[in-house]
Amino acid sequence: MAELDIAVIIVTYKCADLTIESLRSVDAERATAALRIRAVVVDNDSGDLAAIASAVDANDWAPWVTLVAAPKNGGFAYGNNMGIARAYADSPPSYIYLLNPDAQVRAGAIGSLVRFLENHPHIGIAGSSIENLDGSDWSIAFRFPTVLSELLDGLEFGALNRLLRPWMVAQHMSKAPQSIDWICGASMMIRPATFSAVGGLDENYFLYFEETDFCKRAGKANFATWYVPESRVMHITGQSTKVTDLTTGPKRLPSYWFESRRRYFAVTYGLAYAMLTDIVALTAYSLGWLKRVATMTRNRAVPYFVRDLLRHSVIWPRNRNFPLVRGFRPPH
Repeated sequence: MAELDIAVIIVTYKCADLTIESLRSVDAERATAALRIRAVVVDNDSGDLAAIASAVDANDWAPWVTLVAAPKNGGFAYGNNMGIARAYADSPPSYIYLLNPDAQVRAGAIGSLVRFLENHPHIGIAGSSIENLDGSDWSIAFRFPTVLSELLDGLEFGALNRLLRPWMVAQHMSKAPQSIDWICGASMMIRPATFSAVGGLDENYFLYFEETDFCKRAGKANFATWYVPESRVMHITGQSTKVTDLTTGPKRLPSYWFESRRRYFAVTYGLAYAMLTDIVALTAYSLGWLKRVATMTRNRAVPYFVRDLLRHSVIWPRNRNFPLVRGFRPPH
């Protein structure tokens, strides 16, 4: 096939060393036939650029790596949109590839996603299978959150969850490509026509739910999302944000997680559905907490979850301000 231009976007925030290793893994893929791979690294105002620039010079990466200093830490969507805009300004790409700074592509990972999208022009987004740092599989992709999934997550009743597994958010995937609602944003190859149809990631999400929302909007515009296990990426879960790093047990979730969740349900399904979801979730998680007290497993619960969910709930009028989607639009 003719040479395709792949723009890799990496947003870093206080993880310069991880970003350098991520770039090193991308560099190994630049020999892939028929692909021109370049990278844009956006530092979300964290001071990472000096160390990364030093590594770029030391490894002679300057011809293919562009460094961008964001004027503020506007979040994951903000940083990625800035990187995407810079990639378009340099030269409109054949594909945009979002890669987390705490992720490293394995051999052939980028080429596999590109080939899949080239062979399936109706698909807008393709994501990789993930492996953990120790090499074990994390073969998970996701259904869209709903009121039912919130109920199941809150109750955590094993038999009920097994019975209703197709409605749970996290889905264990097979070793064959599969259509799925949304994929992990750590490795996401996107067809430019998708951006033309729906715009970029919504910058109203500071962190979390932005890739869920993006895949939802893409699906409404008839750009499907697929999981492509032939493409494999190592992801050190939680290292870029520290929120989902469970090595020291569950942590209290930051306010922006609840704000992103609130926006997703209200914007996607409407205010009435979002209110119902919050009422169901508050009830389910309260019952789940009582179950943990009875079984002496309270240490497995996210601290203050019910309290924080109530405080950020859309049931309060003060929490009902939802600005329009804000993000990148490709030039015509």
